[in-house]
Amino acid sequence: MTGAGGARAAALAHNARAWDRLAAAGAALARPALDRAFTDPLAWLAGGGADGRRWLPESLAGLEVLCLAAGGGKHGPLYAAAGARVTVVDLSAAMLALDRAVARERRIELEVVQTSMDDLGMLPSGRFDLVVHPVSTCYLPDVGRVFPAIARVTKAGGMYVSQHKAPASLQSGAAPGPGGHYELLHAVDREEPLPTVEPSRLREPGTQEFVHSLSALLGGICRAGFSIEDVHEPDHTSADDPPGGFGHRARFLPPYIRLLARRQGNTPGIVLP
Repeated sequence: MTGAGGARAAALAHNARAWDRLAAAGAALARPALDRAFTDPLAWLAGGGADGRRWLPESLAGLEVLCLAAGGGKHGPLYAAAGARVTVVDLSAAMLALDRAVARERRIELEVVQTSMDDLGMLPSGRFDLVVHPVSTCYLPDVGRVFPAIARVTKAGGMYVSQHKAPASLQSGAAPGPGGHYELLHAVDREEPLPTVEPSRLREPGTQEFVHSLSALLGGICRAGFSIEDVHEPDHTSADDPPGGFGHRARFLPPYIRLLARRQGNTPGIVLP
């Protein structure tokens, strides 16, 4: 297999193995939710709204929720504990095994599906009221298939909440250059994965990551049939971090962008509080 299909297949295989290793090693992003999160799961899930943005509805009871590329025993179990009917999709068998283990331990019902985030053909059209998509589009060389796949399985009026690594952050070095500035090192339209770097909060060890432009991310979501209702760059700044520290770099290069979108259509969907 050559060309775009070959690049996609190679990236999927590489990243599936990488996340299996991260799960086995108990990496920070591959750890199940803590016990205290289950005392009030909806409050924990809505924690990103501490800045005044409350994107989740007041109740998740009975909603069909897709946790996309979200294995690891955190998102899926918490949404289920908050009353949703949850399907978890992930490429990594080891990450899904963590969801199964948490579900057994807490007697939570989950459906788990091992597949890529851009290959959802096994899921029914128009099934989900809410799709939750943590940072993961960076692990695909091309996001052209992702958003149409998500749109197909989302109900008209349904919500799509996603987070992505900001293009400028991925394009830039982790530490300041000789002039004390964070420099753009990589083109936004590069086809090959980013060079390997030392593991940090910016890059997951062993994975292949790709830069996607805002046109590909925001534009792709809109072209797939969603309307974007809010955009947010989470604040990870820290005045105490020295140059090169995660919090210092975030003052100049916000690492993430969060998006709230709604599937266009005539069917009534969730009404935000």
